[in-house]
Amino acid sequence: MKKEPKKDQIETRTVHAGEADAHWMDSITTPIVQSSSYIFRDSDHILSYISGQQDHFEYGRYGNPTVSIAIKKLVELENAEDGVLFDCGMSAVSTTILALLNQGDHLVITDDAYKKTLIFCEKVLGRFGIQSTVVKMGDYEQLEAAIRPETVIMFSESPTNPYLNIADFQRLKKIRDRYGILWAIDSTFGTPYNQRPLDWGADLVIHSATKYLSGHNDILAGVTLGKREITSRISDFLHTIGGILDPHAAYLLLRGLKTFAVRMERLNSNGMQIAQFLDRHPKIKRVYYPGLPNHRHHEIARRQMSGFGSVVTFEVDSNLKGTRALLDNLRIALIAPSFGGTETLITHPATVSYYNYPPEERRQLGIKDELVRFSAGIEHVDDLIEDLDTALKKV
Repeated sequence: MKKEPKKDQIETRTVHAGEADAHWMDSITTPIVQSSSYIFRDSDHILSYISGQQDHFEYGRYGNPTVSIAIKKLVELENAEDGVLFDCGMSAVSTTILALLNQGDHLVITDDAYKKTLIFCEKVLGRFGIQSTVVKMGDYEQLEAAIRPETVIMFSESPTNPYLNIADFQRLKKIRDRYGILWAIDSTFGTPYNQRPLDWGADLVIHSATKYLSGHNDILAGVTLGKREITSRISDFLHTIGGILDPHAAYLLLRGLKTFAVRMERLNSNGMQIAQFLDRHPKIKRVYYPGLPNHRHHEIARRQMSGFGSVVTFEVDSNLKGTRALLDNLRIALIAPSFGGTETLITHPATVSYYNYPPEERRQLGIKDELVRFSAGIEHVDDLIEDLDTALKKV
């Protein structure tokens, strides 16, 4: 029996996975192939490509060398068979769902999925004759009861935004196996450094590569990874509707992935230390971080994850005015949406993501005036803690 080659550790794979053995023009880095179309040598070359006997690129919407390398690297990191890159994370979500569902099909999704994902499922899919049911995160009996004969996909996130709830992969796999449906999970907050849902039996894993994967707050990108028989359907659909990643963004994604593992080591450490600091601070009412023993899904997180990320959500023990005082008096942390980058960011969901929602509706969704989401960067943790402590004194 042929012995499988040894798989390198993730720190090594982030640097070398997917890279060609023969580097183009002896370049260390993968070049940006900025071309919309590709040349065939002669008619025999065309026939060889069309018949599948020879790999080649044809037209930019169908593939690009730089993008192809980025996909291969991500495939290695998630232990997937294949993947598809998109121009943003939301394109990855919407295109994946539309590629796999037809009129009359049904989808089940948990209620604290990304806001725009829920809007897409509840308000857009119905226009195509596709139904969706939203169930409470962590209520697996309700989730199972929502499955119908026409259900095709069970969609979840883990960790979730902003409360960092953790889905139980073992229970989701049992439901998937019992009903023979597809299980897709948005693992943007999880990252392939901290968890790999495909290893737990998920069919598809989705990332907003804008966040931890690229890690520098300078591109938009999304990716869906999983079994080739499924991703090929998504890729074919993408070729028709567009939404592809451009080669320059792919190059920046590759650059970010080279340092992904070392960044995650620092981000995990910073996130944990900041969560511990805030958890004992007198002006903080409550901290939501799966690495803390008081998080309601801590035991599941410990079982499934090797690290807990840089995002810490917390409630200030004050009103809206006091919470805004915290944001306004920070020196290092920048007020901005997004997370997972080198810079520390802080955002206030009630006045950023949910500003146009009526106050009562915000409260029903769990978006309180005193709720803050903090995404630690790679700065020294002592500086970040001092920054928070100084600002909290103004609350």
